[in-house]
Amino acid sequence: MFSKKSLHIHRHPEFDIKPKPNPSGAGYSSSSAPVNPTRSGSIPLGSVPPSSAYHPVAAQSTDELSAPIGRGYGMSAPAAGYQDMGRGGGFNSYREPKLGAYAPGAAWQDPEASKSGKKKWIVIGSIIGIIAIIVIATVVGVVVSNSHKKGNNKNLSATNSSASPNSSVQQTDPNDPSKFTLDPNLHKAFYGMAYTPVGSQLPDCGNSLSAVIQDIQIMSQLTSRVRLYGADCNQSALVLEAIKQTKVDMTVYLGNYVIPTDNNAAYQRQRDVIKSAITTYGTDHIGGITVGNEFMLNYVTDNAPGDPNAAVNGDIGNTGAQILIANIQDTRNMLSSMGVSIPVGNSDAGSYFNNEVLAAVDYGMANVHPWFAAVSAEDGAAWTATFFQQTDVDQANALSNKPKMYIAETGWPTKSSDAAHASNNASTASEQNLQTFLDTFVCAANNNGTGYFFFEFADEDWKDKQFGGVEGWWGLFNQDRTLKNVKIPTCISP
Repeated sequence: MFSKKSLHIHRHPEFDIKPKPNPSGAGYSSSSAPVNPTRSGSIPLGSVPPSSAYHPVAAQSTDELSAPIGRGYGMSAPAAGYQDMGRGGGFNSYREPKLGAYAPGAAWQDPEASKSGKKKWIVIGSIIGIIAIIVIATVVGVVVSNSHKKGNNKNLSATNSSASPNSSVQQTDPNDPSKFTLDPNLHKAFYGMAYTPVGSQLPDCGNSLSAVIQDIQIMSQLTSRVRLYGADCNQSALVLEAIKQTKVDMTVYLGNYVIPTDNNAAYQRQRDVIKSAITTYGTDHIGGITVGNEFMLNYVTDNAPGDPNAAVNGDIGNTGAQILIANIQDTRNMLSSMGVSIPVGNSDAGSYFNNEVLAAVDYGMANVHPWFAAVSAEDGAAWTATFFQQTDVDQANALSNKPKMYIAETGWPTKSSDAAHASNNASTASEQNLQTFLDTFVCAANNNGTGYFFFEFADEDWKDKQFGGVEGWWGLFNQDRTLKNVKIPTCISP
């Protein structure tokens, strides 16, 4: 969803949305995560080859897998040099609010002690005090003893549980992730879901298999398809292992996040871990490999900042396209050498597809966000359908190979971390408007055969902290995996 310097999602001459430079130059690295296979049916730790930048941890115990899992999804954007944009330059000024600490009322003050000089009352008081101390000491000893016993029982219980305390997934068998209680509030209404496992940024690689398993358990009740953005930190293997253990009907579109300026280092690193994941898990649950995410947007805004929209299919854009096409062909060669057949595609901002790139792929994925086009939630679905058809589908259909086009991202934010960015002209961030967009877009897109990946599964804490504004608040779910105050459509996706 992020691009380097511009409001990338809806470049369209009709709407006069021009890219704007990022005033802060803030950047981030990306990635994926280690597999922690201590559940039944899981694979040995060493069988998932780590990436060169990933520092593997020791095999984790069941206690560690059951530990509370922090939220904060990260879009995979591998490369230390990748610079993020500020959504038109507005959000990087956000400062994290200072949350007020709990402060109980002033301590209760005893009345002044009586100044009676009668010694008998002093003696009686002393005796009573000694007796009270003995009684209190006895009670405390019993309570502490029982507390230790309960604490030990609690730890044993946690050891045998596969769900973290903050999980909204009810596990019916702690030793079998394929057995969990379905949530009646969830429906398999979505064609696909945009997803990155929590902690999927280099160099930390903080992902865990237990977290991804819970995410897959929830998403399997919403869709049968997920798309990833990158492959660092072994996130490809994490998701495929979670699908294997949960035994759900799920196809994943793997991602390789290509950086225009790193001499192919990020591409090659991710290509190798994708190859390892395919070797380990096969192709049954892989729908495609998406090479590049907003590569052309980043390339032309770097090299033709005056009018990147016009440059994308000009000489500058075609020069950048050759870098990406070489990576696409290299991926095809890798798959051919492995004797497997997997579609290879590309993802970019809605009006930044280069014709030569589209001619080299099996499918394209376009980011189409009505919120950034400054339209109302009521008009968002119609705008999305029109923009996608006229800008992306028509462009692809004009080519001889006619690549299949999908909407890579579309959705609606539910809040902003600061009031200044809660609205974008007619677009306003709120749960009510997310509900409106869900009600008007999802079933209509299913009925007309549009393939789309809803953005996104859950809020991303790290984006909010780094960029502010609406950046961290696009999830259907809160960071703790609880559904927001919305109702999921009941239509069934194709």
